[in-house]
Amino acid sequence: MKSVVFVAAALVLASCTTVELEPIPGSITYGGQPRSKLTKSPAGSTFSHTFHDERGGYWSETYQIQPDRSLKIISRRRAEDFQLNAGGRL
Repeated sequence: MKSVVFVAAALVLASCTTVELEPIPGSITYGGQPRSKLTKSPAGSTFSHTFHDERGGYWSETYQIQPDRSLKIISRRRAEDFQLNAGGRL
């Protein structure tokens, strides 16, 4: 019985795939990677970018610097999920 549960759990985990976030208008990588490269930041480091879209919604994205110095969006949240200050910043 334990082996059946183990095999079932292994199959479920093996079928998991990660969904890559596509850039939206306002994203740093919308329209392609930026021309300038972040050369002083180590690969694997992260930073956040907050912006508003064409509909006026606020977003916060977290980027990770890849080994080839490109940027990858690793998370995106709507501003309704967090509190903005009077200046519209986090």
